[in-house]
Amino acid sequence: MITRIDLRGRALGTSQADPRVLVPRAELDVEAALAVVRPIVEDVHHRGEAALIEYAAKFDGVELTRVRVPVSALTEALERLDPQVRTALEESIRRARKVHRDQRREERTTQVVAGGTVTERWVPVDRVGLYVPGGRAVYPSSVVMNVVPAQEAGVGSLAVASPPQKEFGGLPHPTILAACALLGVDEVYAAGGAQAVAMFAYGYQGQGQAGEVGCRRADLVTGPGNIYVAAAKRLLKGVIGIDAEAGPTEIMVVADATADAGIVAADLISQAEHDPLAAAVLVTDSEPLAEAVVAELEPRVAATKHAERIREALAGRQSAIVLVDDIAAALIVANGYAAEHLEIQTRDSAADAAKVRNAGAVFVGSFAPVSLGDYLAGSNHVLPTGGCACHSSGLSVQSFLRGIHVVDYTREALAEASELVVALANAEDLPAHGEAVTARFDQRQG
Repeated sequence: MITRIDLRGRALGTSQADPRVLVPRAELDVEAALAVVRPIVEDVHHRGEAALIEYAAKFDGVELTRVRVPVSALTEALERLDPQVRTALEESIRRARKVHRDQRREERTTQVVAGGTVTERWVPVDRVGLYVPGGRAVYPSSVVMNVVPAQEAGVGSLAVASPPQKEFGGLPHPTILAACALLGVDEVYAAGGAQAVAMFAYGYQGQGQAGEVGCRRADLVTGPGNIYVAAAKRLLKGVIGIDAEAGPTEIMVVADATADAGIVAADLISQAEHDPLAAAVLVTDSEPLAEAVVAELEPRVAATKHAERIREALAGRQSAIVLVDDIAAALIVANGYAAEHLEIQTRDSAADAAKVRNAGAVFVGSFAPVSLGDYLAGSNHVLPTGGCACHSSGLSVQSFLRGIHVVDYTREALAEASELVVALANAEDLPAHGEAVTARFDQRQG
Protein backbone atom coordinates (compact mmCIF):
# COMPACT_ATOMS: atom_id res chain seq x y z
CA MET A 1 0.00 0.00 0.00
CA ILE A 2 2.88 2.39 0.74
CA THR A 3 6.49 2.54 -0.47
CA ARG A 4 9.39 2.01 1.90
CA ILE A 5 12.59 4.05 1.53
CA ASP A 6 15.62 2.93 3.54
CA LEU A 7 18.06 5.76 4.23
CA ARG A 8 19.93 4.04 7.04
CA GLY A 9 23.67 4.36 6.70
CA ARG A 10 23.41 7.34 4.35
CA ALA A 11 25.23 10.64 4.96
CA LEU A 12 22.03 12.66 4.97
CA GLY A 13 22.14 16.36 4.23
CA THR A 14 25.07 16.09 1.82
CA SER A 15 24.88 16.69 -1.91
CA GLN A 16 24.98 12.91 -2.39
CA ALA A 17 22.04 12.35 -0.04
CA ASP A 18 19.71 15.32 -0.44
CA PRO A 19 16.32 14.61 1.22
CA ARG A 20 14.61 16.71 -1.45
CA VAL A 21 15.70 14.07 -3.98
CA LEU A 22 15.51 10.98 -1.81
CA VAL A 23 11.90 11.57 -0.72
CA PRO A 24 9.92 12.22 -3.92
CA ARG A 25 6.83 14.36 -4.33
CA ALA A 26 3.85 14.11 -6.64
CA GLU A 27 4.61 15.17 -10.19
CA LEU A 28 2.81 18.39 -11.08
CA ASP A 29 3.32 20.18 -14.36
CA VAL A 30 2.16 23.72 -13.72
CA GLU A 31 3.83 24.85 -16.95
CA ALA A 32 1.59 22.48 -18.94
CA ALA A 33 -1.45 23.77 -17.06
CA LEU A 34 -0.51 27.31 -18.13
CA ALA A 35 -1.40 26.41 -21.72
CA VAL A 36 -4.87 25.42 -20.53
CA VAL A 37 -5.55 28.44 -18.34
CA ARG A 38 -4.07 31.15 -20.56
CA PRO A 39 -7.06 31.36 -22.96
CA ILE A 40 -9.48 31.20 -20.01
CA VAL A 41 -7.74 34.09 -18.28
CA GLU A 42 -7.69 36.16 -21.47
CA ASP A 43 -11.37 35.42 -22.09
CA VAL A 44 -12.39 36.58 -18.62
CA HIS A 45 -10.19 39.64 -19.05
CA HIS A 46 -11.98 40.68 -22.23
CA ARG A 47 -15.54 39.39 -21.72
CA GLY A 48 -15.93 39.55 -17.97
CA GLU A 49 -19.08 38.12 -16.47
CA ALA A 50 -20.29 36.62 -19.75
CA ALA A 51 -17.16 34.46 -19.86
CA LEU A 52 -17.53 33.50 -16.20
CA ILE A 53 -21.10 32.36 -16.84
CA GLU A 54 -20.03 30.27 -19.83
CA TYR A 55 -17.24 28.59 -17.87
CA ALA A 56 -19.67 27.80 -15.04
CA ALA A 57 -21.77 25.92 -17.60
CA LYS A 58 -18.74 24.21 -19.16
CA PHE A 59 -16.81 23.18 -16.06
CA ASP A 60 -19.44 23.06 -13.32
CA GLY A 61 -22.57 22.11 -15.26
CA VAL A 62 -24.62 25.03 -13.95
CA GLU A 63 -26.56 27.77 -15.73
CA LEU A 64 -25.98 31.14 -14.08
CA THR A 65 -27.58 34.49 -14.83
CA ARG A 66 -25.20 36.34 -12.55
CA VAL A 67 -21.98 35.42 -10.79
CA ARG A 68 -22.39 37.38 -7.58
CA VAL A 69 -24.26 35.50 -4.87
CA PRO A 70 -27.30 37.40 -3.50
CA VAL A 71 -26.97 38.45 0.12
CA SER A 72 -30.28 36.72 0.78
CA ALA A 73 -28.62 33.39 -0.11
CA LEU A 74 -25.94 34.00 2.52
CA THR A 75 -28.54 34.83 5.15
CA GLU A 76 -30.60 31.76 4.28
CA ALA A 77 -27.54 29.49 4.39
CA LEU A 78 -26.68 30.72 7.87
CA GLU A 79 -30.25 30.27 9.08
CA ARG A 80 -30.25 26.67 7.85
CA LEU A 81 -26.78 25.79 9.11
CA ASP A 82 -26.62 22.82 11.44
CA PRO A 83 -26.37 24.27 14.99
CA GLN A 84 -23.41 22.08 15.92
CA VAL A 85 -21.52 23.09 12.77
CA ARG A 86 -22.32 26.74 13.54
CA THR A 87 -20.96 26.35 17.06
CA ALA A 88 -17.80 24.73 15.69
CA LEU A 89 -17.30 27.48 13.10
CA GLU A 90 -17.85 30.20 15.69
CA GLU A 91 -15.24 28.64 17.95
CA SER A 92 -12.84 28.22 15.03
CA ILE A 93 -13.28 31.92 14.22
CA ARG A 94 -12.77 32.91 17.87
CA ARG A 95 -9.54 30.95 18.19
CA ALA A 96 -8.20 32.10 14.82
CA ARG A 97 -8.90 35.73 15.72
CA LYS A 98 -7.06 35.34 19.00
CA VAL A 99 -3.93 34.04 17.28
CA HIS A 100 -4.02 36.37 14.26
CA ARG A 101 -4.74 39.47 16.33
CA ASP A 102 -1.39 38.98 18.02
CA GLN A 103 0.28 39.07 14.59
CA ARG A 104 -0.53 42.74 14.01
CA ARG A 105 2.50 44.92 13.33
CA GLU A 106 3.22 48.23 15.02
CA GLU A 107 4.61 51.35 13.40
CA ARG A 108 8.21 51.92 14.48
CA THR A 109 10.42 54.99 14.05
CA THR A 110 14.21 54.65 14.10
CA GLN A 111 16.43 57.68 14.62
CA VAL A 112 19.34 56.97 12.28
CA VAL A 113 21.24 60.21 13.00
CA ALA A 114 20.35 63.49 14.66
CA GLY A 115 17.63 64.97 12.44
CA GLY A 116 17.22 61.81 10.35
CA THR A 117 14.55 59.18 10.92
CA VAL A 118 13.06 56.23 9.07
CA THR A 119 9.57 55.13 10.04
CA GLU A 120 8.19 51.78 8.98
CA ARG A 121 4.44 51.93 8.51
CA TRP A 122 2.35 48.80 8.03
CA VAL A 123 -0.48 49.39 5.60
CA PRO A 124 -3.06 46.76 4.59
CA VAL A 125 -3.74 46.11 0.93
CA ASP A 126 -6.89 47.89 -0.20
CA ARG A 127 -8.77 44.92 -1.59
CA VAL A 128 -8.28 41.14 -1.61
CA GLY A 129 -9.90 38.23 -3.39
CA LEU A 130 -10.09 35.11 -1.25
CA TYR A 131 -10.41 31.78 -3.04
CA VAL A 132 -12.14 28.83 -1.37
CA PRO A 133 -11.90 25.55 -3.32
CA GLY A 134 -14.78 23.18 -4.03
CA GLY A 135 -14.64 19.81 -5.69
CA ARG A 136 -14.02 16.69 -3.62
CA ALA A 137 -14.66 18.35 -0.27
CA VAL A 138 -16.33 21.39 1.27
CA TYR A 139 -14.00 23.86 2.98
CA PRO A 140 -15.79 26.35 5.25
CA SER A 141 -12.62 26.19 7.34
CA SER A 142 -10.75 27.77 4.41
CA VAL A 143 -13.19 30.68 4.55
CA VAL A 144 -12.14 31.21 8.16
CA MET A 145 -8.43 30.85 7.40
CA ASN A 146 -8.56 33.38 4.56
CA VAL A 147 -10.95 35.93 5.97
CA VAL A 148 -9.79 36.21 9.59
CA PRO A 149 -6.18 37.32 8.90
CA ALA A 150 -7.38 39.72 6.20
CA GLN A 151 -9.84 41.29 8.62
CA GLU A 152 -7.30 41.43 11.44
CA ALA A 153 -4.86 43.13 9.08
CA GLY A 154 -7.46 45.83 8.46
CA VAL A 155 -8.21 45.09 4.80
CA GLY A 156 -11.04 47.42 3.83
CA SER A 157 -12.57 45.40 1.01
CA LEU A 158 -12.60 41.65 0.59
CA ALA A 159 -14.50 39.24 -1.62
CA VAL A 160 -14.77 35.44 -1.63
CA ALA A 161 -15.01 33.20 -4.69
CA SER A 162 -15.93 29.53 -4.60
CA PRO A 163 -17.03 27.18 -7.39
CA PRO A 164 -20.77 26.98 -8.19
CA GLN A 165 -22.39 23.68 -7.26
CA LYS A 166 -25.00 22.02 -9.46
CA GLU A 167 -26.54 20.39 -6.40
CA PHE A 168 -27.26 23.83 -4.92
CA GLY A 169 -28.67 25.60 -7.93
CA GLY A 170 -25.40 27.14 -9.07
CA LEU A 171 -24.50 28.64 -5.70
CA PRO A 172 -21.35 27.70 -3.78
CA HIS A 173 -21.90 25.11 -1.07
CA PRO A 174 -24.28 26.50 1.59
CA THR A 175 -21.83 25.78 4.42
CA ILE A 176 -19.30 28.02 2.68
CA LEU A 177 -21.96 30.72 2.30
CA ALA A 178 -22.90 30.36 5.96
CA ALA A 179 -19.25 30.75 7.01
CA CYS A 180 -19.06 33.96 4.95
CA ALA A 181 -22.19 35.25 6.67
CA LEU A 182 -20.77 34.43 10.11
CA LEU A 183 -17.68 36.48 9.25
CA GLY A 184 -19.67 39.42 7.90
CA VAL A 185 -18.57 38.88 4.29
CA ASP A 186 -21.40 39.71 1.90
CA GLU A 187 -19.45 39.90 -1.39
CA VAL A 188 -19.31 36.33 -2.65
CA TYR A 189 -18.98 35.02 -6.21
CA ALA A 190 -19.92 31.66 -7.71
CA ALA A 191 -16.69 31.23 -9.64
CA GLY A 192 -14.02 28.58 -9.51
CA GLY A 193 -10.66 27.66 -10.95
CA ALA A 194 -8.53 29.86 -13.15
CA GLN A 195 -11.52 31.99 -14.10
CA ALA A 196 -12.00 33.06 -10.47
CA VAL A 197 -8.37 34.18 -10.22
CA ALA A 198 -8.77 36.10 -13.49
CA MET A 199 -11.93 37.73 -12.15
CA PHE A 200 -10.04 39.03 -9.13
CA ALA A 201 -7.12 40.15 -11.29
CA TYR A 202 -9.17 42.13 -13.81
CA GLY A 203 -12.63 42.60 -12.33
CA TYR A 204 -15.67 42.92 -14.53
CA GLN A 205 -18.40 45.43 -15.25
CA GLY A 206 -22.02 44.74 -14.36
CA GLN A 207 -24.38 43.81 -17.17
CA GLY A 208 -27.03 46.38 -16.37
CA GLN A 209 -29.13 44.48 -13.83
CA ALA A 210 -30.65 46.60 -11.11
CA GLY A 211 -28.05 47.16 -8.41
CA GLU A 212 -25.41 45.11 -10.22
CA VAL A 213 -22.05 46.88 -10.17
CA GLY A 214 -19.82 43.98 -11.17
CA CYS A 215 -16.65 42.94 -9.40
CA ARG A 216 -13.84 45.40 -8.71
CA ARG A 217 -10.32 44.15 -9.36
CA ALA A 218 -8.35 43.13 -6.29
CA ASP A 219 -4.77 43.86 -5.28
CA LEU A 220 -4.09 40.39 -3.89
CA VAL A 221 -5.57 36.89 -4.22
CA THR A 222 -5.06 34.21 -1.58
CA GLY A 223 -6.24 30.68 -0.92
CA PRO A 224 -5.46 27.14 -2.02
CA GLY A 225 -6.77 25.43 -5.14
CA ASN A 226 -6.03 22.85 -7.80
CA ILE A 227 -3.26 22.93 -10.41
CA TYR A 228 -5.28 25.28 -12.63
CA VAL A 229 -5.66 27.79 -9.80
CA ALA A 230 -1.90 27.53 -9.20
CA ALA A 231 -1.23 28.04 -12.92
CA ALA A 232 -3.50 31.07 -13.06
CA LYS A 233 -1.70 32.57 -10.07
CA ARG A 234 1.65 32.04 -11.79
CA LEU A 235 0.35 33.57 -15.02
CA LEU A 236 -1.18 36.61 -13.31
CA LYS A 237 1.53 37.29 -10.73
CA GLY A 238 2.38 40.93 -11.25
CA VAL A 239 -1.11 41.79 -12.46
CA ILE A 240 -2.27 40.76 -9.00
CA GLY A 241 -0.38 39.82 -5.87
CA ILE A 242 -0.53 36.16 -4.82
CA ASP A 243 0.13 34.28 -1.61
CA ALA A 244 1.57 31.10 -3.13
CA GLU A 245 1.12 28.46 -5.81
CA ALA A 246 -0.42 25.77 -3.64
CA GLY A 247 0.17 22.14 -4.57
CA PRO A 248 -1.30 18.92 -3.15
CA THR A 249 -1.46 18.71 0.62
CA GLU A 250 1.22 16.82 2.53
CA ILE A 251 1.97 15.46 5.97
CA MET A 252 5.27 14.21 7.32
CA VAL A 253 5.36 12.44 10.66
CA VAL A 254 8.68 12.11 12.50
CA ALA A 255 8.27 9.33 15.06
CA ASP A 256 10.32 6.99 17.22
CA ALA A 257 9.52 3.76 19.05
CA THR A 258 7.43 5.62 21.64
CA ALA A 259 4.82 6.64 19.06
CA ASP A 260 1.45 4.91 18.82
CA ALA A 261 1.25 3.12 15.45
CA GLY A 262 -2.53 3.51 15.29
CA ILE A 263 -2.32 7.26 15.80
CA VAL A 264 0.43 7.61 13.20
CA ALA A 265 -1.58 5.59 10.68
CA ALA A 266 -4.71 7.64 11.37
CA ASP A 267 -2.79 10.87 10.81
CA LEU A 268 -1.31 9.67 7.51
CA ILE A 269 -4.78 8.63 6.34
CA SER A 270 -6.30 11.97 7.35
CA GLN A 271 -4.18 13.86 4.83
CA ALA A 272 -4.41 11.18 2.15
CA GLU A 273 -8.17 11.74 2.32
CA HIS A 274 -7.81 15.11 0.60
CA ASP A 275 -6.60 14.05 -2.81
CA PRO A 276 -5.07 11.12 -4.72
CA LEU A 277 -1.94 13.30 -5.04
CA ALA A 278 -1.74 14.03 -1.31
CA ALA A 279 1.56 13.07 0.31
CA ALA A 280 1.72 11.02 3.51
CA VAL A 281 5.25 10.35 4.77
CA LEU A 282 6.47 8.69 7.96
CA VAL A 283 10.14 9.12 8.93
CA THR A 284 11.24 6.84 11.75
CA ASP A 285 14.29 5.18 13.27
CA SER A 286 12.13 2.30 14.49
CA GLU A 287 11.57 -0.60 12.10
CA PRO A 288 9.02 -2.20 14.48
CA LEU A 289 7.02 1.04 14.42
CA ALA A 290 7.17 1.10 10.62
CA GLU A 291 5.86 -2.48 10.48
CA ALA A 292 3.11 -1.70 12.98
CA VAL A 293 2.00 1.36 11.01
CA VAL A 294 1.80 -0.69 7.80
CA ALA A 295 -0.32 -3.24 9.67
CA GLU A 296 -2.64 -0.48 10.91
CA LEU A 297 -3.11 1.17 7.53
CA GLU A 298 -5.10 -1.50 5.67
CA PRO A 299 -7.95 -2.04 8.16
CA ARG A 300 -8.20 1.69 8.87
CA VAL A 301 -8.32 2.59 5.17
CA ALA A 302 -10.91 -0.11 4.50
CA ALA A 303 -13.12 1.27 7.26
CA THR A 304 -13.07 4.91 6.17
CA LYS A 305 -15.37 6.66 3.71
CA HIS A 306 -12.92 7.68 0.98
CA ALA A 307 -10.96 4.43 0.90
CA GLU A 308 -10.29 4.43 -2.86
CA ARG A 309 -8.90 7.97 -2.85
CA ILE A 310 -6.78 7.24 0.22
CA ARG A 311 -5.33 4.04 -1.23
CA GLU A 312 -4.33 5.89 -4.38
CA ALA A 313 -2.60 8.62 -2.35
CA LEU A 314 -0.76 6.16 -0.09
CA ALA A 315 0.37 4.07 -3.06
CA GLY A 316 1.60 7.11 -4.99
CA ARG A 317 5.26 8.04 -5.38
CA GLN A 318 4.70 10.99 -3.04
CA SER A 319 3.93 8.80 0.00
CA ALA A 320 6.41 6.61 1.84
CA ILE A 321 7.73 5.17 5.07
CA VAL A 322 11.31 6.36 5.43
CA LEU A 323 13.73 4.48 7.69
CA VAL A 324 16.66 6.42 9.17
CA ASP A 325 19.40 5.71 11.71
CA ASP A 326 18.15 8.02 14.46
CA ILE A 327 15.90 11.00 15.15
CA ALA A 328 18.73 13.42 14.37
CA ALA A 329 18.74 11.95 10.86
CA ALA A 330 14.95 12.12 10.76
CA LEU A 331 15.12 15.85 11.46
CA ILE A 332 17.65 16.30 8.64
CA VAL A 333 15.13 14.64 6.33
CA ALA A 334 12.31 16.79 7.72
CA ASN A 335 14.23 20.04 7.29
CA GLY A 336 15.25 19.05 3.78
CA TYR A 337 11.74 18.01 2.77
CA ALA A 338 10.09 21.16 4.28
CA ALA A 339 6.64 19.66 4.69
CA GLU A 340 3.42 21.61 4.71
CA HIS A 341 2.43 19.80 7.93
CA LEU A 342 5.07 18.24 10.16
CA GLU A 343 4.13 16.15 13.18
CA ILE A 344 6.75 15.28 15.81
CA GLN A 345 5.83 12.19 17.81
CA THR A 346 9.02 11.30 19.67
CA ARG A 347 10.21 10.69 23.19
CA ASP A 348 11.09 14.38 23.55
CA SER A 349 8.76 15.97 21.03
CA ALA A 350 9.12 19.56 22.20
CA ALA A 351 12.93 19.52 22.07
CA ASP A 352 12.90 17.84 18.66
CA ALA A 353 10.30 20.28 17.34
CA ALA A 354 12.55 23.17 18.39
CA LYS A 355 15.15 21.89 15.91
CA VAL A 356 12.78 22.21 12.96
CA ARG A 357 13.66 25.06 10.62
CA ASN A 358 11.58 24.22 7.55
CA ALA A 359 7.88 23.43 7.83
CA GLY A 360 4.61 25.15 7.14
CA ALA A 361 3.36 24.24 10.61
CA VAL A 362 4.76 21.95 13.31
CA PHE A 363 2.51 19.77 15.48
CA VAL A 364 4.12 18.69 18.74
CA GLY A 365 3.33 15.40 20.44
CA SER A 366 0.53 12.90 20.10
CA PHE A 367 -2.23 15.33 21.06
CA ALA A 368 -1.63 17.93 18.34
CA PRO A 369 -2.80 16.26 15.12
CA VAL A 370 -2.88 18.11 11.81
CA SER A 371 -6.69 17.88 11.93
CA LEU A 372 -6.64 20.19 14.95
CA GLY A 373 -4.69 22.73 12.91
CA ASP A 374 -7.14 22.37 10.05
CA TYR A 375 -10.00 23.58 12.20
CA LEU A 376 -9.52 24.66 15.78
CA ALA A 377 -5.89 25.11 16.87
CA GLY A 378 -6.06 28.83 16.09
CA SER A 379 -3.19 28.50 13.62
CA ASN A 380 -3.69 29.02 9.89
CA HIS A 381 -4.06 26.02 7.59
CA VAL A 382 -3.20 27.82 4.35
CA LEU A 383 0.42 26.69 4.27
CA PRO A 384 3.31 26.37 1.78
CA THR A 385 3.52 23.05 -0.07
CA GLY A 386 6.00 21.39 -2.39
CA GLY A 387 9.05 22.25 -0.28
CA CYS A 388 8.30 25.98 -0.33
CA ALA A 389 8.32 26.04 3.48
CA CYS A 390 12.09 26.46 3.27
CA HIS A 391 11.53 30.02 2.05
CA SER A 392 7.86 30.90 2.54
CA SER A 393 5.36 31.17 5.38
CA GLY A 394 1.74 30.24 5.76
CA LEU A 395 -1.05 32.76 5.43
CA SER A 396 -1.06 35.33 8.23
CA VAL A 397 -1.90 38.93 8.99
CA GLN A 398 1.49 39.78 7.50
CA SER A 399 0.32 38.40 4.15
CA PHE A 400 -2.11 41.30 3.86
CA LEU A 401 0.21 44.08 5.02
CA ARG A 402 2.82 46.14 3.20
CA GLY A 403 5.73 47.78 4.96
CA ILE A 404 6.30 51.36 3.80
CA HIS A 405 9.46 53.23 4.82
CA VAL A 406 8.94 56.93 5.49
CA VAL A 407 12.24 58.87 5.33
CA ASP A 408 12.43 62.23 7.12
CA TYR A 409 15.80 64.11 7.19
CA THR A 410 16.59 67.69 8.11
CA ARG A 411 18.89 69.90 6.02
CA GLU A 412 21.68 69.33 8.48
CA ALA A 413 21.29 65.56 8.50
CA LEU A 414 21.35 65.43 4.70
CA ALA A 415 24.43 67.69 4.61
CA GLU A 416 26.24 65.31 6.92
CA ALA A 417 25.55 62.39 4.55
CA SER A 418 26.03 64.24 1.27
CA GLU A 419 29.73 63.46 0.63
CA LEU A 420 29.17 59.76 1.24
CA VAL A 421 26.09 59.69 -1.03
CA VAL A 422 28.13 61.36 -3.79
CA ALA A 423 30.99 58.88 -3.30
CA LEU A 424 28.66 55.89 -3.63
CA ALA A 425 26.81 57.44 -6.58
CA ASN A 426 30.07 57.98 -8.45
CA ALA A 427 31.23 54.45 -7.60
CA GLU A 428 28.10 53.17 -9.32
CA ASP A 429 28.60 55.57 -12.24
CA LEU A 430 25.36 57.35 -11.43
CA PRO A 431 26.58 60.92 -10.92
CA ALA A 432 23.10 62.43 -11.21
CA HIS A 433 22.21 60.62 -8.01
CA GLY A 434 24.88 62.60 -6.19
CA GLU A 435 23.88 65.81 -7.96
CA ALA A 436 20.32 65.39 -6.65
CA VAL A 437 21.85 65.79 -3.18
CA THR A 438 24.35 68.56 -3.89
CA ALA A 439 21.72 70.59 -5.74
CA ARG A 440 20.00 71.15 -2.43
CA PHE A 441 23.05 73.01 -1.13
CA ASP A 442 23.69 75.13 -4.25
CA GLN A 443 23.87 78.80 -3.34
CA ARG A 444 20.91 79.49 -5.58
CA GLN A 445 18.80 77.31 -3.31
CA GLY A 446 19.54 79.62 -0.39
